Amino acid sequence: MTNSNIPFQTIDWTEIPKTEYLGESGIAIWQTINFAGLKIRIVEYSKDYKADHWCKKGHIVHCLEGEFTSELQNGEAFILTKGMTYVVSDELSSHRSITKNGVKLLIIDGKFLQSTSEL
Repeated sequence: MTNSNIPFQTIDWTEIPKTEYLGESGIAIWQTINFAGLKIRIVEYSKDYKADHWCKKGHIVHCLEGEFTSELQNGEAFILTKGMTYVVSDELSSHRSITKNGVKLLIIDGKFLQSTSEL
């Protein structure tokens, strides 16, 4: 088992490099911090962003600014606005993000989101 103890620290997001990823439309800009079994990201989706894939990974996604739709492959869709959060474990849904006007998110991924069938 990997040691995942994280000592107290602050994160100055202005110091974290930005990486661009193309969506089906629009651009996603990620700033990522990695720890053992944990990934913390600030993600900004441009205007008219639509993810280019269905994601099965677990996340905690908190909307910092703007509005986006989390679309599930089964046809359900959920609109999240500033201050709202969604949580899902690995392999429990196929989802993708869509936004008309852009959005800024805090996304947390990690081993703690693995479904019990994966443990």
